[in-house]
Amino acid sequence: WYVLSGTLRLRIDGEDYDVPAGSGIVGPRGVPHTFGNPSDEPARYVLVMSATTDALLKELHGGFSGDVAALFEKYGCSLLG
Repeated sequence: WYVLSGTLRLRIDGEDYDVPAGSGIVGPRGVPHTFGNPSDEPARYVLVMSATTDALLKELHGGFSGDVAALFEKYGCSLLG
């Protein structure tokens, strides 16, 4: 993630990082990670993903209505929590 404006909060392998505008951070493959916006201010960011993640998200957001955990497994990803 590269933050253009605002702040993102990332949790990578159980540790939280606040990433302000003008900064970036990597969520390595195989390491549990998630992100959110810790404030009321909109956050804009650029996210570079692997082809596997891109295909998963395209399928998920393309009207997918099945088992999300099975979809993640199809692409070699795990859905935690």
